[in-house]
Amino acid sequence: MKEVIGINHVGIRVTNLEQARKFYEQLGFIFIAGPMGPEPVAIMEHPSGININFILNADNGISDNILMDRPERHPGYTHIALDVTNIKAIEERLNQLNIKITEGPITLPGGGVMLFIRDQDMNVIEFHQNQ
Repeated sequence: MKEVIGINHVGIRVTNLEQARKFYEQLGFIFIAGPMGPEPVAIMEHPSGININFILNADNGISDNILMDRPERHPGYTHIALDVTNIKAIEERLNQLNIKITEGPITLPGGGVMLFIRDQDMNVIEFHQNQ
């Protein structure tokens, strides 16, 4: 469909808005609105224009990510990948914030570099620097 011009937002299911908000604010996201609607949903946006909708109905007490941490390979979106200009600066900032890097940095054959973290609900976030 040639009418598609981009991604409007990413929906991430979370257990607690305040915890999610605190975590994503450390990554530079700004709280916009919410909770609202029947789910309910809250919205945060990064100054780069990346928009996240938090779906505020995850069950408490789940300690793993069904798409990433179990031997069965369920279909679904596994992570969000954020383009960055300086992966080394991202790595340093994550370390300063005591946010655990769960994988990487990994250098790709073409020279790009990526690393991964998890949010407070085990959702995976990739930081990706193209060469």
